[in-house]
Amino acid sequence: MKITFIGHSAFILEDGDHQVLIDPFITGNPVAGISPDDVAPQTIILTHAHNDHVGDTVEIAKRTGAKVIATAELAGYLGSQGVEDAHGANHGGTVAFSGGTTKFTPAWHTSSYSTSEGTVAPGVPAGHVLRFGGKTVYFAGDTCLFGDMTLIGEEGLDVAVIPIGDNYTMGPKDAVRAVRFLNPLTVIPCHYNTFPGIAQDGAAFKLAVETETTARCLLIEPGESVDL
Repeated sequence: MKITFIGHSAFILEDGDHQVLIDPFITGNPVAGISPDDVAPQTIILTHAHNDHVGDTVEIAKRTGAKVIATAELAGYLGSQGVEDAHGANHGGTVAFSGGTTKFTPAWHTSSYSTSEGTVAPGVPAGHVLRFGGKTVYFAGDTCLFGDMTLIGEEGLDVAVIPIGDNYTMGPKDAVRAVRFLNPLTVIPCHYNTFPGIAQDGAAFKLAVETETTARCLLIEPGESVDL
């Protein structure tokens, strides 16, 4: 399985036959080096409704016919915007998609989408445990540290993608604790260095992870891909 970091919290997963897009914030993302037209997913998976995660979902889904998997309220809103295959679910639910499945997990954050007409799609945030390409990958979404990450770790994680930016999510110190709870083989940090308010030292986080836990840490620059 190949994972490509678009930037911020946006990723592409590919297994050779299928492409999955996670939180496709591309337009307006200062570190993204691609355009929405450069991706052709069969599936889009969203963690929550904030604009820097929903991103270009509607445009991409309309163009490609991708299935969009999101929490119930957000999926309902996306359906009202013309997304034909918007599948709503909630914490604990598992949804099949082309090439794999995703299980919704809790996340501690807020969740709403802002438009010119005000705030819409209120609901809850989520994380996702994807089984795809022969790997189990946890996308934490935007969250603080919480003790039930130990239960998520029992899913047997090959990879954990976790935020480290602080201010809006957990910062590096709590993220290292999260790694201990999750016990993945590999950690990929995200949601940092996109904007000044979430600037962090990725190399220092990598050193802490590999010194204080049994996981390896991969620092992927926007635009880079890694084969897992």
